Amino acid sequence: MKILMISTTFPYPPSRGGTQVRTFNFMKYLSQKHAVTLVTQSGEEVGDREIEQLRGCVSELRVFRRPKNSPENRLKLFKKLQRFGRFIQTGIPPSVLSSYSIEMQEAIDAYASDRAHDVVTCEHSVNEIYVRPEWCDRLPTVANIHSSIYGTYRQQVETSTSEKPLRDRVQLPLIRRYERGYCRKFSALVVTTEDDARQFREFGTEARLEIIANGVDFDEFTPRERDPGGYRIVFIGAMDNLPNIDAARFFALEVLPLVQIRYPETTFEIAGARPVPSVLELQNLRGVTVTGTVPAIADYLHQATVCVVPMRTGYGIKNKTLQAMAAGTPVVASDRGLEGLKVDGSEVPLRALRANQVNEYVYAVGRLFEDRRLREQLSRQGRKMVEREYNWEILGRRYEQLLLELVESRP
Repeated sequence: MKILMISTTFPYPPSRGGTQVRTFNFMKYLSQKHAVTLVTQSGEEVGDREIEQLRGCVSELRVFRRPKNSPENRLKLFKKLQRFGRFIQTGIPPSVLSSYSIEMQEAIDAYASDRAHDVVTCEHSVNEIYVRPEWCDRLPTVANIHSSIYGTYRQQVETSTSEKPLRDRVQLPLIRRYERGYCRKFSALVVTTEDDARQFREFGTEARLEIIANGVDFDEFTPRERDPGGYRIVFIGAMDNLPNIDAARFFALEVLPLVQIRYPETTFEIAGARPVPSVLELQNLRGVTVTGTVPAIADYLHQATVCVVPMRTGYGIKNKTLQAMAAGTPVVASDRGLEGLKVDGSEVPLRALRANQVNEYVYAVGRLFEDRRLREQLSRQGRKMVEREYNWEILGRRYEQLLLELVESRP
C-alpha cells in the first residue's frame, strides 16, 4: 500500500506535543510494511538534524517552510482580507488558513494526480484544506481528526472559559458549518473517543467513522520504581493551549489554596512547553512552579505524589492522562480529563479518581496524600490499563486495517 500522509505539523521529535505524538506513531507503524510519502511543514524550531531523522522514517519526505505569521504579517493580512469577513465568505477558520501553503498544495495535487498512491491521510483536521473534494470519487481519503473543533468551541462558550467569549459565540455557527462541510470530502473520519464520534454523527456525515485512541511510548513513560509520598502535585501539557491554560489556572487559583489549608507543604508544578503570561504569573502563588520545557516529562511524573488533569474543555482522549498512568502516577481528573477511559464503576477496577468541582478535587487529592495503598492501587491498575489498551502497536494495526479496507473497497 502506498500512503500519502499530510501533516502541517512537523511530527518529530514526537515529544513536542499531542499532534506530533499521534502522527509520528501512526507514521512509524505504517512505514514498517507500506510506502509512506509524508508532506509536512517546518518552522524555525526544526533543524536539519530533525529533518534527516524524520526522512529515515518514511519512503519519501517533502518539507515546506511554514508560512510566516509575524505580527506585522498578521496585521497586513487583517487589512487585506478582513479576516472575519473571509471566514464568513469561505467558511475556513483563520487557524486553518494561517498554515496554508500554495507550494505545498501544488505538491500534494501532483501526488494525487499521478495516481501512484492508494490512499491519502490528513493527520489532524487542519490539513483538510489540502484535500480536493473530487478525489474521494477515485482515491480513499481519511481525516485523522484528533478532536472536534466545534465541540471544543461549544464547550468553551457553555462553560464561560473562552478567551474571547463574544467572538467565539458569534463564530460558533460558522465553525459548525465548516466542520460539517469538510467531512463530506472524506471516505473515513478517525476520532479518539465516543464523545467525539457522537459529535460527528450529529453532523449527519456519510463517511465511515472509526474510533482509534491515542497511545503511549512505554520506553519513555516507564512505571516509577517507588512511591515518593509527600505532597507534590503536577500538571503536564503544552502551556500555550487554551484548555490547558484554563485547567492550570483553575487548579492553582481555586483548588490549591484549599488543599494547602489542610496540607501546608503542598506544591503544584506546571510542567510543559511555551507557558503564556497568564500561566507564568501563577508562580507568584505559594507553592507554584512553572517549569517551561523540561528534558523529560516522565521525571516530573515519577517525582509527583499526584497528577491532576483538571480539564474543563477540550474533546478527545488526553495524552497527559495516559502518560501519567503509564508512569504509575496516581491521577485525579475531570470527566473531560478522563474522556474515553474506563477508570471507575462496578465493572472495572479503580484506576483514577474523578473530580469536577472544587470540593471534589480537594477531597480526592487529600485521599491520595493520606492513603499509600490507594496510591499503589491506582498506580498499578492505571499502568495495566494503558499497557493493554493504549499500545501504539495495537492502535497502529487498527489504523492500518482501516486504510487497507478502504483501498480494497475502492471501485
